[in-house]
Formats: sequence, structure tokens, C-alpha cells
Amino acid sequence: MDIEKIIAANLGTIVDVRTYGEFQGGNVVGSINIPLNEIPERIEEIKRLKAPLILCCASGGRSGQAHHFLSQYGIECYNGGSWLNVNYYKSISK
Repeated sequence: MDIEKIIAANLGTIVDVRTYGEFQGGNVVGSINIPLNEIPERIEEIKRLKAPLILCCASGGRSGQAHHFLSQYGIECYNGGSWLNVNYYKSISK
């Protein structure tokens, strides 16, 4: 299943891996903020989130790193790229 369909069907959790400040400046409605540098220490919390996880950041770089890390723990996740793209997919799914 592709990311757009997962977002449109509200099947998982959108996780924004930008910093708190970046997240406060704008984010996808309903997303949660777990900054990239906090992911290793919050892995147990992340495992309890509704899968699949759609990871996003400013451009896709940090969410790509998060995807690589979380995949090693067997967590179903996808790199959604920029939060603006994820926000767009969410907005057209209504």
C-alpha cells in the first residue's frame, strides 16, 4: 500500500521527527512530534503507536534516517518526506 492511501485511510500514525521548534511552526493535524535525536530513547513508546508510522520532517532526510533506524526494530514505517507533502495528502483525504 502506498503512503498516500495509508494517510487517506487514517491507517497509522504520522510522526514528525523535526525539532520541537520546527513542529510548533507548523505541522500535520493529528501528527505527533518525536524529534530524530529522541527516537532511540523513546523506542518503547514508538512501538506502542498505531502502525504503520508515516515519518516526516522538513525535506525527507531526517525521516529517512528515522525510517532506517526504526526498520531495524521491525517497526512498520514509511518515509513520508516533507511534512508539507504529508499535510497535502491528509488535506485531500477528507
